[in-house]
Amino acid sequence: MIGGAGYFIGSGFVDYALLRGNPEDPMAMPEAAAQIVEKGLVPPDKPQAENEQWTITSQDGLKLVATHFSPEEPGRRWVILVHGYGRNQRFVWDYAAEYIKRGYNVLTPDLRAAGLSEGKYLTMGVKESDDIALWAKEIARRDETAQIVLHGISMGAATVMMTTAKHPQNVAAAVEDCGYTSAYDMFTVQLEKLFGLPEFPVMNCVDIVSRMKTGAAVSDAAPLRSVVHTEVPMLFIHGDADKLVPCDMMEKLYAASSAPAKESFIVAGAGHADAKKTDPQEYFQRVFSFLEPYMKP
Repeated sequence: MIGGAGYFIGSGFVDYALLRGNPEDPMAMPEAAAQIVEKGLVPPDKPQAENEQWTITSQDGLKLVATHFSPEEPGRRWVILVHGYGRNQRFVWDYAAEYIKRGYNVLTPDLRAAGLSEGKYLTMGVKESDDIALWAKEIARRDETAQIVLHGISMGAATVMMTTAKHPQNVAAAVEDCGYTSAYDMFTVQLEKLFGLPEFPVMNCVDIVSRMKTGAAVSDAAPLRSVVHTEVPMLFIHGDADKLVPCDMMEKLYAASSAPAKESFIVAGAGHADAKKTDPQEYFQRVFSFLEPYMKP
């Protein structure tokens, strides 16, 4: 009976937080994401640049979809922009526009279980990081001289940090914007805020059931364990008014990172995933000045 109750509790939370779709809309974001993300947020316009759709197949057989945007002048600078929890690639198209202006080829993937990509469950960066490493490999296949930046926001930032630990092909630098130390820690905080429930035994049940349902435990989504294996320069960005992923998580990630070069940029007054929106001019000035030494013309 205890085991059955534990599975029921864990399964309910896993479906609430990680399952895409509902009876009315099979493509809907997870229910938890609908509660957390900003209501009524409209995705930015598609960049005015030549573009095409790319597809690859994940290691577990899912069709993954991305858009490739080309700059006016061909070059070997690339960026993979990784969207956040409950979003899709359209929500990084404003970031894409800035990179395109500066001569970067841009790839904006729909992560698994988001947008046009296949998948039933999110894994908070575990399998997504494998997918981003495959996208980097695909870029390198098409352009063997490519120098790739990974730039992610929120869950996308966690995915980027976990990807760097896999030493993906042709990746030269990374930018993480408001990533968490671990999904387990983040969900523990939200469990208390949303439901008034304690970490034990709920999160223990969630961890076991998430592995059963998604193939990855929530506790496996732990960028804090990944950044100690990072071998590329990394910029850490966070808003000091972030209530979803506290700013001290960035400080822990920064301290643990083994990146050969690293900088931190804290945006005053910025909430979760709002650093660019709060101060776009300073945001992109800091991003591109950080990247410049590592991106050959």
